[in-house]
Parts: sequence; C-alpha cells; structure tokens
Amino acid sequence: MRVLILTGAGISADSGLGTFRDAGGLWTRYPLEEVATPEGWRRDPAKVMEFYNARRAQAAAAVPNPAHEALARLEAALDGGVTIVTQNVDSLHEAAGARNVIHMHGRLDGALCAVCEHRWPAPVRMAPADPCPACGAPATRPDVVWFGEMPYRMEAILAALSQADLFVSIGTSGEVYPAAGFVEEAAAQGIRTLELNLEASRGSALFDEARQGPASTLVPVWVAEMLGD
Repeated sequence: MRVLILTGAGISADSGLGTFRDAGGLWTRYPLEEVATPEGWRRDPAKVMEFYNARRAQAAAAVPNPAHEALARLEAALDGGVTIVTQNVDSLHEAAGARNVIHMHGRLDGALCAVCEHRWPAPVRMAPADPCPACGAPATRPDVVWFGEMPYRMEAILAALSQADLFVSIGTSGEVYPAAGFVEEAAAQGIRTLELNLEASRGSALFDEARQGPASTLVPVWVAEMLGD
C-alpha cells in the first residue's frame, strides 16, 4: 500500500497555528498581497520579513497535535509506503516523527539568498540586508513559496502521486493550485481518494469519500482504521 497525503493549514490549527481565514489571526492583520507575494517583497521587504519573523516565532512555540502524531505512526507502520506533501511552512510533521515529508511551499525555519539561491537555517529573526553565508550578498529572504511562485519539488510530488494506491487530502481548502488539482490527477489515474477536512472543500465532490471534522479527531481515527486497530 502506497499512500500520498496532502496536508494544509487545517492540520496545524489545533497546534495553535491559524489558517488564512481565522478571525483575528495573524493573516487577517496583513493583506496577502502585501506579505505573501513577490510584489509585496519588492515594495516593502522589511514589512514582509517582520511578518515572517512573527510567524517563525509562533511556529517554533507550537507542538504537534494528535493528527501529526497519527500520520507519523502511519508512516512508520507502512515502512516507506507513505509520502506526506505539506502546504504548511511549519515543521510539525517532522517534530511528530515523520521523515518522508515534502514541503512544497518551503519552510519558516529556512533562509534563502535571492541572488545565488543558497539556503541555510534561519535564525529567530532575519532582516533583508543580512548577508548570504555563501556569496555575501545582502539579499536574505524567507525560504517560502509566495503566491505567483512555483512550488518546490513538483516532479517528485507528481511521481509519488502516480505511484500511490490512495490519495488523502487533510485540512486544506482545495482552492490553491497546483495542490488543488491533485485529486483530479489521482482520479484520472484510478487512484482512490479521501478528504478529511473541517468542512467540505470546494472540491469535496471529486473525492471518493469525504469526512468532516477537526483533523486532530479525524486523522487518528482514519489511521487506526488503516492499521486495523
């Protein structure tokens, strides 16, 4: 059994990391076009960096919830049969013990040189003028994928999807492409599909099965079913 699991912001919500749509959450205080686009970065890099410094501190204080822990347990039990593709930029899957994780939108704990594309671990606070350790250019940015940029490792993701027996989408709205199109790709290849989400997503009807509820409740139940517990 090979399983490809896509996770979105909903899986980290019970760890205290808000989704884009949470009332009063971090995202609501910053318009997306100002802090999560290349254009916003060019207009005001200091503002963008301050936003990601705040997100990095928030993520560093978070701990995995039962959904992350259940997926790590499934990965260990299936011994190489699970690939987790996450749209999240936190590291909670890894903190729970998962190892085969692809961060298609990058990670908050990474820094990227906008000149030479060198990557290194991000300090707690960064500034746009911080020098790159490799080339020395004062061109540091968060190693995250902004709206309008190409997600990371798409070839590896699509290859893993093509080899899967089951595609599971957890805690994602199904509105951001290319991830929103994975269910259609899976269906076209005859791969069974399952959605676990707080509420029906825009693409729920495309899944073979859809269950609604908090990820921290749904995911452990599903994993127990998978493992015959």
